[in-house]
Amino acid sequence: MNNNTNMMKKNNNENSGKETLAGATACEQLAAKKGQIYSGIGGQAVIEGIMMKNGERYAVGVRKPDGSIEVMEDRYVSMSDKYKFCKLPFIRGVFSFVDSMILGMKSLTFSASFFEDDENAEPSELEKFLDRVFGEKLEALLSTVVIGISFVAALLLFVLFPAWLAGLLKHWIQSETILGLIEGMIRVLIFVIYIKVISRTPDIARTFQYHGAEHKCINCVEHGLPLTVENVAMSSKEHKRCGTSFIVYVMLISILLFMVIRVDGILLKFLSRIILIPVIAGISYEVLRVVGLHDNAVTNVLFIPGMWMQGLTTSEPDKEQIEVAIAAVEKVFDWKSFEKEKFGNDL
Repeated sequence: MNNNTNMMKKNNNENSGKETLAGATACEQLAAKKGQIYSGIGGQAVIEGIMMKNGERYAVGVRKPDGSIEVMEDRYVSMSDKYKFCKLPFIRGVFSFVDSMILGMKSLTFSASFFEDDENAEPSELEKFLDRVFGEKLEALLSTVVIGISFVAALLLFVLFPAWLAGLLKHWIQSETILGLIEGMIRVLIFVIYIKVISRTPDIARTFQYHGAEHKCINCVEHGLPLTVENVAMSSKEHKRCGTSFIVYVMLISILLFMVIRVDGILLKFLSRIILIPVIAGISYEVLRVVGLHDNAVTNVLFIPGMWMQGLTTSEPDKEQIEVAIAAVEKVFDWKSFEKEKFGNDL
């Protein structure tokens, strides 16, 4: 009896799998004809979870220590939506970056709240003092401080340090063009080493898996596939609108600019690098926007450097991580209506 039951379950599972695969294949054929269609969804990996954003709405899904999924939904009005000036081409990229930092900190704070080391621990004297002085503003203040410190550290490591190293070679290499190229190559090398090192820590490794789940979910929707665990798992973990691609474009465009911009003295070189950050970010955002909104031969070529780098910042997620990503997407996005309208899928 048990053997017959198990055999029936096995056959049912196999048939179900074949039906799912057949359905996915039909959707894939339709998606292949239409290509990738922009959905407006963006996201970010957080601690044991994912933030997904659609317009002003965003949701953070977290896999809690007890195994359940907690999803928080809220609204965030970006600077581009508040002020028309922030929507101008080559300017909007800077404000978009600031928005992503602010929303990222909000999402990280929410996800971290489920993983306190000791919730019953007595607050330290410093924590009590800060709470008395700043009250409800303490969390916002700490987030601002963390963002500030992170920005300064990134500035020193990825901007000024490569410029200083390349400057040491000036005694042997007279060409400013070659020095600019070397500076850019050092910057790329430092970034790759940095990603490789931090990816060895278990927490970051899991974050990269959630990063992959985020991309897979969005790719699944934007290629016309029903948002199921199976279809998400089959989708690509690289996505054209990823922040990693933005960083790659920043580094490549900085190489081109610094190969032709020539200044005398290390201090003026440092100053030029800092002043040009908004310019480089603005150009990089426009490139990312074009690549993300259009699916053609040119944008596919432009996506190649970002795709290579995403190989370092994304990993294949497991089933539970994909479930968290789907829960976050469904909180802010009606993917069934989207696929019916854009792909003609009757779900």
